[in-house]
Amino acid sequence: MPYDFDLFVIGGGSGGVRLARIAAGHGARVAVAEERFWGGTCVNVGCVPKKLMVQAAEYGRWAEDAAAFGWDITKGAHDWAKLAAARDAEVTRLSGIYGRLLQGAGVTSFDARATFEDAHTLRVGDQRVTAERIVIATGGRATRLDIPGAELGLISDDLFTLPALPKKVAILGAGYIALEFACLLHGLGAEVEVFHRSPQVLRGFDNDVRLCLTEAMTAQGIRMEGGVNATRLQRLPEGRILLGLSNNGMREVDAVFFCTGRAPNTEGLGLERAGVNVAEGGAIPVDEDHATNIPHIHAIGDVTDRLNLTPMATAVGHALADSLYGGNPRRASYENVPTAIFTSPPVGTVGMSEEEAARRGPVDIYLTRFTPMRHTITKREGMRVMMKLVVCQQSQRILGAHMVGEDAAEIMQGIGIAVRMGATKADFDRTIGIHPTAAEELVTLRTRTRVAGVTADAAE
Repeated sequence: MPYDFDLFVIGGGSGGVRLARIAAGHGARVAVAEERFWGGTCVNVGCVPKKLMVQAAEYGRWAEDAAAFGWDITKGAHDWAKLAAARDAEVTRLSGIYGRLLQGAGVTSFDARATFEDAHTLRVGDQRVTAERIVIATGGRATRLDIPGAELGLISDDLFTLPALPKKVAILGAGYIALEFACLLHGLGAEVEVFHRSPQVLRGFDNDVRLCLTEAMTAQGIRMEGGVNATRLQRLPEGRILLGLSNNGMREVDAVFFCTGRAPNTEGLGLERAGVNVAEGGAIPVDEDHATNIPHIHAIGDVTDRLNLTPMATAVGHALADSLYGGNPRRASYENVPTAIFTSPPVGTVGMSEEEAARRGPVDIYLTRFTPMRHTITKREGMRVMMKLVVCQQSQRILGAHMVGEDAAEIMQGIGIAVRMGATKADFDRTIGIHPTAAEELVTLRTRTRVAGVTADAAE
C-alpha cells in the first residue's frame, strides 16, 4: 500500500531530529512530530540550561577567588531574574534551530502529539497519517517518589521556571542530576542538603570518583547524607516544606527536588495497538539495530533506557538513518562513551571503572591527587584534582580514564579519542605533556598505585 511517509519519527529531541534530517538527506520522505518542545529535554530543560546555570555559579566563585590574585572585586548579590532571562533566550534560540534544520532538510514537522492507531498508522493531532517505518524517540521524563505529599516537591524541569533562588534546598537522589543541582544551587547561594538511600553517590561510576566527589562537595559546605529515604512532604503554614526522613529526621526547607530517576516516556503512545513490547518500567526493548519486536518500528534514545546521554541518542539516530536509507549499514557503539558530570568540581570519565575492569582480569591502577595551580593560591577547599588510569595488565591497554577536577569534561573529550582507539600506557608515557597544566599529569603517571583483580601475592 502507498504510505504518506517513508519514515515517521515520534519525538523532536536530538536523536529524533538527527535521524530525520539524515534520512531526508538520503532521499526519504520524512515527518517528525513533537508535542512539547523542539530539541527535547537536553536543549530545553536539561543539559543546556543546566550548564548555563553551572557557569553562573562558577562566576561567583571566581569573583571570590580573584582577591587571592590581587584583584579588588566586590562580589555583589546574584540577580536570578537576569540569569533566567539570558538562559531562556539562549534556549529559545537553540530550540528554533532544530525546527529550521528540519525545514532545510525537507522534513515535514508536526507540532502535535503522535499516537499509534496500528503498526503503520498514527494519529497526529487531529490528522491520521501512515508511514512505512516508524521510530519512537520520545525520551524520558522526571519522576517523583511515591510518598505522601510528593506533589509538593519539584522535579528537574522545575528548576528552569523558579521565580527566585530558594534559600534552603533538599535534594533527593545520588545521580548526575542530583549532584549537579546541589552544586549549582549551592554555588548560587542556597543552603543545600543531599539525601540518598544508597551508601554512596553515583552508582556505577568508579569508586575513587564517587569518594572524591563526595569529599569535595562536603568540603564546600554541601551536606551529604546516605542510607536515608524521604518518607513524606508536608506544607507548613508559612509556606515552607517539612521533609520527613526514614531515620526519623525532619528538615524545614524552601524547596525539595526529586532527582530520584527518570522513566522512559512511553505512557499513552498506544504501543499496544501497534504490538510493540514494553518492558517493566516503560522502556522499549530493542535489538542491536534498534528495532523493536515489530521489525519496521524502531526506538532510539532514552526511551530505550540503555545509555541515556544526548550524544549517544544523536549517534544512534545518525547510524540508523544511514542503515535504513543511506546504503551504509552501521551501528553506533555503546562502548567507551565519554561523559561528564557538571558538578563542582566536575567529573570526566571514559571506559571502565576499576571495579568493572577488575572483574575481567588483573589491572594496573595509576592514581594521583593534587591541588591544581589556581587553588594553591586561592586556598579554596574542595577543589583538589583526582586523576586515574585503569590499565589491562596483560595488554597494557588503557581500559578506563577518570578525572575529578576543573576542566575535567574538556580534558576527557580528548582522552576519549585515545581510549576509543585502543591506546596503551606506553602511548600515554610517550606523549609529551603541556606544561603547566593539570592534564599533563595523565601522561606523566609512572608509579603504579595498586593492582586490582588479583591477590597481592599473584601480582608479585
